Amino acid sequence: MKSLFLATAAVAAFAAAPALAQDGVGSFGVTYSNVDLELAGLDGEAEFAAIDAAVATPITADWTVTLDGAFLYAFDDALGSDASNVNGRIHASRTFGATRFGAFAGGQEVGDEQLWSFGAEAQHYMDKLTLTGSLAYETIDGTDADIWSLGGDAAYYVSPKFRVNGGLGYHTADLGGGVDTDAWSANVGGEYQIADTGMSVTGGWTHSELEDLDLTVDTLSVGVRFSFGGDLRARERAGADLGRTVAGLGAAVGAL
Repeated sequence: MKSLFLATAAVAAFAAAPALAQDGVGSFGVTYSNVDLELAGLDGEAEFAAIDAAVATPITADWTVTLDGAFLYAFDDALGSDASNVNGRIHASRTFGATRFGAFAGGQEVGDEQLWSFGAEAQHYMDKLTLTGSLAYETIDGTDADIWSLGGDAAYYVSPKFRVNGGLGYHTADLGGGVDTDAWSANVGGEYQIADTGMSVTGGWTHSELEDLDLTVDTLSVGVRFSFGGDLRARERAGADLGRTVAGLGAAVGAL
């Protein structure tokens, strides 16, 4: 059964984007991803397209609420009989000078079940560099799964309209039934905003390994994005890009 919460969070982000374009800061985009999987020596490939949106709205001078959500479509029945997937999150954060602290809650579909995610996050802003750290707890409906993730990201701004970034994540999961696994992930990416427009091009690569399950996932993504309320650096420092750096095994192994 599709989760009403996930659908509501995703739809809210899409609905809020144009309505808050004058007061909020955010973006919406389209991304194509090619996923290569290797499980116990067997190879597989999947292709996905996603439409996503995120918006950060100031509540007070220091407090911000951020909504982000996405609809994902799998080609060639990569998700089985249901080719669509939805996810969504809500973040509440407060700035203290050049540092933002926040918490988030949300989830995504995992097969016929739902993965729920809760956590804390922090960002520190320097002249051309943004450092992000986050901690997440995840669980899956219908299972005894307990998943903990710790993630970090560094974003360097060559200019306010050109960002390169890299991140690392560590994940430990008790999936129930005596199945435990540790995993790690690494990613690199970038975004370039075309001069005098809100349009940008994006690209990224993520590598994830679930060691005890002998699963390796490599994801290559390219896309286009439209920003409102400021350039790339202003968008991130308004809290609108918190979804890009959120920790979690679900985010690291998107093919699930």
